[in-house]
Amino acid sequence: MKRALSLLVLLALFNACDDGNLTQEDISFDKVSIQSCSTNNIIYKLKDQEALIMEIPKTIFPTELTAANDTIKLDISTTSNRVVYRFYNGKVATDNICETIAPATPVITDQWTATNGVIQIVTTAIKTTNTTDNSTRISGYNHNIVLKNVTFAKANGTQVYDTFSFGDYTSSVTSLPFNFDQTLEKCTSSNDVYNYNTSEALILNIDPNLILNQATALNSPRTGLIGSSSNTLTYRLFTGGLVTAAYFCNSTTPSTPTVSQEWKGVTGVSGTSGIIEVTTTTNGPNSFKHTIVLRKVSLQKGNSDFSLGDSYTLGELFTTN
Repeated sequence: MKRALSLLVLLALFNACDDGNLTQEDISFDKVSIQSCSTNNIIYKLKDQEALIMEIPKTIFPTELTAANDTIKLDISTTSNRVVYRFYNGKVATDNICETIAPATPVITDQWTATNGVIQIVTTAIKTTNTTDNSTRISGYNHNIVLKNVTFAKANGTQVYDTFSFGDYTSSVTSLPFNFDQTLEKCTSSNDVYNYNTSEALILNIDPNLILNQATALNSPRTGLIGSSSNTLTYRLFTGGLVTAAYFCNSTTPSTPTVSQEWKGVTGVSGTSGIIEVTTTTNGPNSFKHTIVLRKVSLQKGNSDFSLGDSYTLGELFTTN
């Protein structure tokens, strides 16, 4: 009788535990970097005999920000925005994930498939700093990926995470060239001063009082501030043709070459940032040289920005009386 009772208790305990869900098993890839396939939309993490795989359009990763900590949200399903966790019978490698015809070994022994949930992506700029002049450049973007309320279907149950950190995926960008010489040009029909090469241009719509044909005193340059309506600074990067002098000084901006990126100078703060300095010296009879220096000037596109540093020489403008 006692034996039968013990059996019944064990069966009751077994049935109480078997609610269709497996015991919680943690997916642990915290110290593993995200990699990506070059031929498809898969990003993944590998660890010994395990793989954590996500398939989402890589075009979803922004190359600029439209709002501070802008969050992209994608609904997970078994047919799009897919997430799977795989187990193998041997060490898994990139070829097992990215190749159209995957190697025969190792063999997939189990797979958890995310059936619902949301992929959240927060993108921030990665900047490199020149310690000599404190200038910065954007070298890439970091995309922090988190799964919210995700359910994994397993062989004999489900596993749910309220918040699961997939990790950081980084995308690179082509550095802006900034290959300018020191010679500036000025439009006769406007106050635009510009420097350019075949693929890029820096244009400063300058206050004419900063480039008077009168030498400045030693260590006393004329100063102004980058502003929203005057002393505006614009950087343009072009594609689809070469930039020539004919591009500038037009009443309407030419459509070619095509502007691929446009950055605007951030409005300056007196004594702190966005400062324009012009030093004027004589350059012969009735001739003057104006050296234009930008101090602590930043350029912005959307919510991304970078700094030209403590001191950036825009160039030299020559004028005559």
